[in-house]
Amino acid sequence: MAKKKQQQKPKVQERSLDVEKTLNQSTEMLQKFAKPVVDFIAMVTPHIIKACSGMWATYKALPKTEVQLLTGIILCFFGGLYPVTFAAVQAAEHGGRKKVVEALTIISEEALIIIEESKKDDLKDDNKNGIADVKEIDSTHYAIRKINLVMTKMDPKKVDAAIASIYLVWLSVVAVLMVQFARTISMALTMSVFMMKPVNRYITPAVALAVPNEYQKWIPVVLVWVVKSIAISIAWFIQTLQSAVTSAMYGGHIMADALLHICVKRGWTLGGWITDDLDKTYADEIIMYIFAALGILFQFMMQFDMPFPFSLILWPVELFEYYLKW
Repeated sequence: MAKKKQQQKPKVQERSLDVEKTLNQSTEMLQKFAKPVVDFIAMVTPHIIKACSGMWATYKALPKTEVQLLTGIILCFFGGLYPVTFAAVQAAEHGGRKKVVEALTIISEEALIIIEESKKDDLKDDNKNGIADVKEIDSTHYAIRKINLVMTKMDPKKVDAAIASIYLVWLSVVAVLMVQFARTISMALTMSVFMMKPVNRYITPAVALAVPNEYQKWIPVVLVWVVKSIAISIAWFIQTLQSAVTSAMYGGHIMADALLHICVKRGWTLGGWITDDLDKTYADEIIMYIFAALGILFQFMMQFDMPFPFSLILWPVELFEYYLKW
């Protein structure tokens, strides 16, 4: 026993040395790439923030009624093609979309402050030798210097409040999606159980005749996979139908409201049919029903598949839909 313990000690020491060596190598590699990574982030982040700020400023500068009309068109005629995205947008709207915008604005402002301070820090020459201080230090001290700059210049309370706001809205979106689409998954599982009975009675024996004996054990498993896939596809199609009707009605309401405000703004009364007091007219309801019917019909005609020209324009929405769904 004593000899075995003595033999085990060198092995343990060797393993600890190997672990220590690996950690040192990883640390050296991180230190080596710290400066280029920080420089890249400092270079790219202002452009990203500037681009996003420009797009947001452009959006804010657009006529609100026309933007509302465009939003209504997208929801009315294409909302059913993206059921998960439509549900997420509704959840975010009710959960605090404005808070998210404010939080992102605060974070971007803090990021710009850090980037500007980092640029000033890169020009410092405390020892007055004509060479910037950051160029005279190794990667380790460079990383420590930049971390210290972030810790001293950033307002932690603002950032913490902003992140908390985004997190709370995201939780509300996730909760809505989980509750709403748990019913879809439950429907799919119920349908798969119902479908397995005729499959086991009629399809399984036929497949068994065509499959060699050594592969017979795979037949039940593969058939269950196939049936569940079909059931999930049917359940999602039913959910798509429901979302198409809901989004068409919601988008039709937005379009009707926007059109009436445009008419009032430009003085188009259409023979007194539209009045300045929109609460006293039934025009918005009639227009809403017409647009909703057209939206549902259009989506059915497209077979809930985005046609070619629009698929290029709305590819980010398709990507987001795929991410949320899977």
